[in-house]
Formats: sequence, C-alpha cells, structure tokens
Amino acid sequence: MIPHKKYMEMALELARKGKGFTSPNPMVGCIIIKRGRIVGKGFHKKAGEPHAEVFALREAGKKAKDGILYSTLEPCSHWGRTPPCTEQIIQSGIHEVIIGSKDINPLVNGYNEIKARGIKARIGILKEDCDKLNEYFFKWIKVKMPFVIVKAAMSLDGRIATRTGDSKYISGTEARKYVHQLRSEVDAVMVGINTALKDDPELTVRLVKGRNPKKVIVDTFLQLKENSNAVKNEPEKLIIATSRKANKQKIKALQQKGVKIITVGQEKGLLSLKELMKELGKHEIVSVMIEGGAELNAQALKAGIVDKILFFISPRMIGKGLAAVGDLGISKVDKSIQLRDLDYRKIGKDILIEGYL
Repeated sequence: MIPHKKYMEMALELARKGKGFTSPNPMVGCIIIKRGRIVGKGFHKKAGEPHAEVFALREAGKKAKDGILYSTLEPCSHWGRTPPCTEQIIQSGIHEVIIGSKDINPLVNGYNEIKARGIKARIGILKEDCDKLNEYFFKWIKVKMPFVIVKAAMSLDGRIATRTGDSKYISGTEARKYVHQLRSEVDAVMVGINTALKDDPELTVRLVKGRNPKKVIVDTFLQLKENSNAVKNEPEKLIIATSRKANKQKIKALQQKGVKIITVGQEKGLLSLKELMKELGKHEIVSVMIEGGAELNAQALKAGIVDKILFFISPRMIGKGLAAVGDLGISKVDKSIQLRDLDYRKIGKDILIEGYL
C-alpha cells in the first residue's frame, strides 16, 4: 500500500520553505515518486518564478514517466505569471496525481483537467494541513482582503504596558524572536499613530534572518514625523493610511521619499479599517499582522476584519496599566468574543495562545 500521507507530509515540508516569499501566490510543495523512491522534488520559491511542479518535473526528467506526483495544492491550469502546470504534468507521462488542497482560485481547474486527459487523480490528502498552509492566500482570493492577525504581548493580568506607559519588554527574548519570524512571513505589519509616535518602532525582522515586511501606519491626521524610523528605514516599504484632512504638502513630501499614501474614509472620527483592508488587498497585500495598542486592537475587532489572535502571556503581573484591548462595547459575558480552534504553546517563559475568530 502506498503511504500517500507520508509523501504529502514531505511535500508540505518543502512548501514551507517558501514562507514569506511567494505572496501573492500560495506556498506549494511537490514531490514525484517512482517505485518507492523520490525522483523529483520542488517548491514555489517566489511569485513569478516556476511553480513547485515544474521544479519537481525538471529534477525527475525522464524518470517522471509512470511516476506519482504529490502536490500540496491543485496544479494550475491557466496562464498567469507562469505557464499552466497541468500541461507539463500531462506531457511528462506522470501516471497519477495526488493533491492536498483544492485551489479556490476560480481560474484553476487542474484536478478536472488532469482527469479529463486520462491521468488518475485524487484530492484531499492531508487537506486540513494543506489548507492551513495557505490560509492567508485563500482569504485574499475569496474576498480580496488580507488575512488579519492581531498580536499582543501582555502580562499575566492582561496589561501591555505599565501605568506610565513602559512596555519594554513584557515578553521574553524567545517570544520576541518568534514575533520577528512571523513578521518575515506576513506581507505587512500594522500599527497606529500613537504607537508610532511613542515607540518609534522599526517594524523589522532584526532578531532573525528574513525579509522585512511592509509597514502600515494608521495615521488619520498625518502626524508621523518625517525623521521617524519607519520613514528613514526602507521608506518604499512604508504605507501610511490617512484621511482626506491630511496636509497635502506633507503627503507630497512623504511621497517624494518613496512612502505610499492611502486615503480612506472615516467612521465616528476613526479611519475605516475595512476600507483600508480593501485598499491593501488591491495592492496584493495578502496578510497583515496588527501590532498596535489597545485602541487599534479594539477598533480592528469591532470592524470585523480580524481572522486570528496571537496573544503572548508573560509570567509577570503589573497591576494598574494599559489593557491589551480597548472598549469593545460588551456588557454581558455571553456576548463576548469567543475564539475557536485554540492552540497553546510555551515559547521560552511565555505562553502563546492562538485562536481564530
């Protein structure tokens, strides 16, 4: 009996090598098996470069004939940035194709295309794992808005800062490194103007190896200083979301430095985060991690744009201080926000609680 799950797990491991580099494309891993041996393997490295199946077929060469191809995602059947993978699979003489996830992109119909051309095909092997791998991509394809994570580091009693505003560092070194790794895997990190002015954050991945994400600052009246770290370091990666009331001369000055300015409407005096997400989606930003303060976290939750929560709980107690989330307008416990699919992990001395909305 062929161990399909074992081979799909190997393809998933390959796919994860593309974390942080494939957006707006999905992560995909592929291996080709013949007589119980791996004859080809590959993963999607970067948008615009060949897909995982192409790398695997190149490595396999003539050995692909009568082999079994495992792909974590349904092979593409249309012309995009690259040619369709289905044609190359068919021409290679592959005997059977095993697929993890169905690609929800309406342009993709690789599974049916392969079957129609006389090749055996199965779909849904380790589906849950393969789907989770590309949860950012699937959300963006469905609604053209990024997958949004709210991340916060807090004390045991739920504070992200002391009553004087001091917050460095509530979480331990291992947790901070983990957050920097997460930053390298999302398209953008977002903070509010209060955090930008108070902390002057770099929003980089300086604690780990990886690429820096784009930086989004929610700044209704364009208060950000032109000599801030966010502007000085990689200004071309900075996006400022502001209102129509913003100073036009300052907009022009920032744009000349390479900063992108997005103007969105307001709701009750605050920028519309839902409108902002739609704009970011148009710019092929597939994932956003919010690392703001209590008010931005609450605003995002109330706006209904949040998909996932990452809360790091430190074994410290602060007492009176700043809460992780501001007023959500909830007066009864049975109306509170309930997370699902919870996961708990120890990272250094901290506990990470992860859940979906």
